[in-house]
Order: sequence, then C-alpha cells, then structure tokens
Amino acid sequence: MKRETQIDRLRTSEMVWDFIVVGGGATGLGCAVDAASRGYKVAVLEQDDFAKCTSSRSTKLVHGGVRYLQKGDVMLVLEALRERGRMKANAPHLVKDQAFVISNYRYWDNFLYFCGLAFYDILSFGFGYGRSKFIRAKSVMKRLPTSIKKGLKGGIVYHDGQFDDSRMAVNLAQTCIDHGGVAVNHVKVTSLEHDDKGNVCGVQAMDVESGDVFQLKARAVINAAGIFVDQVMQMDQPGRPPMVKPSQGVHLVLDMKFLQSNDALMVPKTSDGRVLFAVPWHNRVVVGTTDVLREVPESEPKALDQEIDFILGTAGLYMDPAPTRKDILCAYAGQRPLAAPKKEGKSTKEISRSHKIIVSNNNLITITGGKWTSYRLMAEDTIDKAIHMGLVEPRKCVTKTLHVHGYRPKPNLDDHCYVYGADEPALHAMEQEKPEFAERISPKYEYTVGEAVWAVREEMARSVDDVLARRVRLLYIDAREALAVAPKVAHIVATELGRDEAWEAQQVAEFTEIAKKYIVE
Repeated sequence: MKRETQIDRLRTSEMVWDFIVVGGGATGLGCAVDAASRGYKVAVLEQDDFAKCTSSRSTKLVHGGVRYLQKGDVMLVLEALRERGRMKANAPHLVKDQAFVISNYRYWDNFLYFCGLAFYDILSFGFGYGRSKFIRAKSVMKRLPTSIKKGLKGGIVYHDGQFDDSRMAVNLAQTCIDHGGVAVNHVKVTSLEHDDKGNVCGVQAMDVESGDVFQLKARAVINAAGIFVDQVMQMDQPGRPPMVKPSQGVHLVLDMKFLQSNDALMVPKTSDGRVLFAVPWHNRVVVGTTDVLREVPESEPKALDQEIDFILGTAGLYMDPAPTRKDILCAYAGQRPLAAPKKEGKSTKEISRSHKIIVSNNNLITITGGKWTSYRLMAEDTIDKAIHMGLVEPRKCVTKTLHVHGYRPKPNLDDHCYVYGADEPALHAMEQEKPEFAERISPKYEYTVGEAVWAVREEMARSVDDVLARRVRLLYIDAREALAVAPKVAHIVATELGRDEAWEAQQVAEFTEIAKKYIVE
C-alpha cells in the first residue's frame, strides 16, 4: 500500500469516479470497501490519517450493545449482533472472542442479568460467540481476582468480541486497494464541485504534504467525515444548521494488575446510567467510557478531569486495589458524531446510536452515527442508497462474506504481531534480512524497528503520530514511553521518507504536543 501510487492515480486520472468518499474512518473506509468490492471506481480521501479521530479511540469492542437491550432497542441489538458475527468471520486476525463477567452484589441482579443476557444469546443465534451462564461468588473471584469480595453474590458470564480498531482501519484501506480502489491519507477535501443543475459532481482536494490540488469528478460523493460531517455539508449548502453534536468518550489504560485476568469486567449500570467496561487489550486494561456533550469537534480532544475522576471512582467500586491517577498509563478521548439534540439539556445517552443517511437537495450523501460493529452494514446501506437514487448502475453487495486484508483464520494471540495477520511472515522476513530491524523501539515493549519501517513502507504511515498512535499503538499502551521513543521513531520515518533533521525535530515537537494530552499528571 504505497501512498505515492495512490496519489499518482488521483493525479493522472481523467476519469469520472463512481464514488468519492470523504473521510477515512470506520464508516468511510467501509463505504470504500463495499463500493470497490462491487466493482465500482472509488476513491476514499482522509484529511489526516486513517482512523485518526473517533475510529481509533473506541472501547475496542465488537458488540451487540447490552445497554441498548436494557433500553428495549431490540432491532438495533439484533442488527449489531449479526454484524458482530460477520466481523469476526471476515477478520479473525483482529477480532476475537472476549468473555465478560458481571459481578453482582444483589441476588436479584443475578436473575435479572442472566435473563437479559440469555435473550441476548437468543438474538445472536447463528452468530454467537458463546453462551451466557451464572457463576457463584467463588467463581467470580477466580475469574476476576481483583473483584471486591465483600457482599459479592455471584455473577454472570457472557461473550462479545474484542479487536484493534485502528489496525482494522488500516486493513480496510488495504482491502479497498486490493479490490482496485484508491485509499489515501493526508489528502484534504477543500470544496465540492456542482454541475449546471446544482448537483454535487465531484470534489477539489489537496495533498497536505505537497500542496498539490486535484479536481476529481464523481457520480456520487459520500460524506463520511464523522464529527466533521457538518463542515462538508456546509461546502454543499453554506449556512446549513449543524446536524451533529460531538459527544466525548474517555478511556483510561491501566496495568494488568488491576484485572489479572483474560476476562473483562462489565458494570451494567453506573451512576450516570451508562455501562462501564474494563477490557484486557494488548496486555493492558482499557477502562471506560464517559459521555459528555462538547460544543466543538476536535481531532485531538483531551480527557476532562471530571471524566477521569468518574471512571476512577466507578472502577474503584468494583476493583481491589482501586486505581488512582498515578496508575494511568494513558487517557484517551474520542468524540462520537451524534445527532444534535432537538431540545436543550437532552443527555447523550437519550440520543439514538443508530446510523442515519441524509441526502441533500444537491445529492450529497451523508452517513453518520452508528458504531464500529455496524460499519459494514452502514456502508452497504449507503452504497445501496446511491443505487436507489440512480447515481450508479445496480451491483450486488458482497461484503457479508468478504475477507478483510490480512485474513488469517487462527492467529497466534501470544505473539504481539498477530494483528498483521497474513502479512506477518513478510514482516518477519524483512526483520531477518536486516538484523537492526529486529531491534526494539523501546526496551520496555516488544514493538520493533521493523514494524515502524513496515508502517511507512506498507501501511502509509507518514508521521511519528501515524506510527506510534495507529500502527504499533504504543501511545495507547504507555503514553510516557511513546513520548520517550519519539526521537528514535522520527529518525526511522525520516530515513524511510528521505526527510532531513529539521523535519525530524518538527515531528518530535508535534508528537510531544499530542502525547501530552494522553498523559495524566
């Protein structure tokens, strides 16, 4: 996946694209894969890096949505459970079964949650990961040794999926290219083009690195810009009222000593009416999340003190020892694109998480909402919408059983390189050819110099942030260590891209500003 090749295809092409997709997060990449695999000519343009914002800052779960079941939104759960099964079948190198334990301190809760999760299992029939069951207090302590023992009345075990979000995004970009599409990062759409009838017929875009400008014609333009969808809609209809309100969700990353288990903890009801997860991920524990409305969308939001305190306080009710601020290895914040509330004061948990497709009077197709688990279905619905509008000729969706790039049925989960899937042998071969590539980026972690080189050569990483945040994930595992190795990674990237020392210094400075937002003092 060479960025130069993708740029050349944009630069030299005089053709009319069937689809141009604005936004390279889960939804935009899903749309690009769907279109490319149907045989359409498609280009997906991302202004920063693939999954830079919301799509790399999830709870790392592939799930039906137990919380939505509590609210009676059965169809949304049923839809997500079907997609959960397909996601694991199509990308088994990234999606795996994850057992969850609900620790109960009232006997009634054992009955209540068992009944609810048994229904959850029924809804997932044919796409399930495992059956739910009741376990006694002794078994809860065995499975989750750090649970609060006093007053424990038993627990419920159920199953969902767990994955690496930004690795999935990279693989989707590769899948798009594998099927003849164009996927390119650091290309910003600056305006929409309209024909004589006023309909959207293409985009003007700029390569952020070179400053080159492209005029691209298209039969359909899809706005999948996430929290920035309003900016694209403004290009189509200036003065249009905002449609999306960003909702911030924060996660804390802790040492495994706070879980000491391969099982995850799920708290079904917190003081703000949400659920809280503590999920094992890359030998760390991801704890979250929050739900706070924000006024302005941000590509690098910072966790608020109130959000950090809420997660720590809630986790402390179920974990022994209770985590404190000094235990936080990383605090990351992401913003979800939610429909702007119609009434002032409406809380984010009352706003529907189902996806929405909006078509402007000028035929701009905007897709927003949803979640990672339903990315494939969202894409199918969006491409089908364009077909229904008569913008492209009908072609059948094939993504229900389409293998994602890197597909590998039985990865070795004990090797941290399992996320590379079918590409792992080529990565290791490269490291064997040059022994220096097998050296570690950090003495504390297994990530190698070769992985950073691979990220640049094969996965379009263009900066220290691209490498450490979304390719090897060190920023999310240990933000302070990521900051410490930034100069070394900057030199690796600079060598690969042919940049000078001044560029290296600038990269370290830029990454330092980013990493500071992930570090809790």
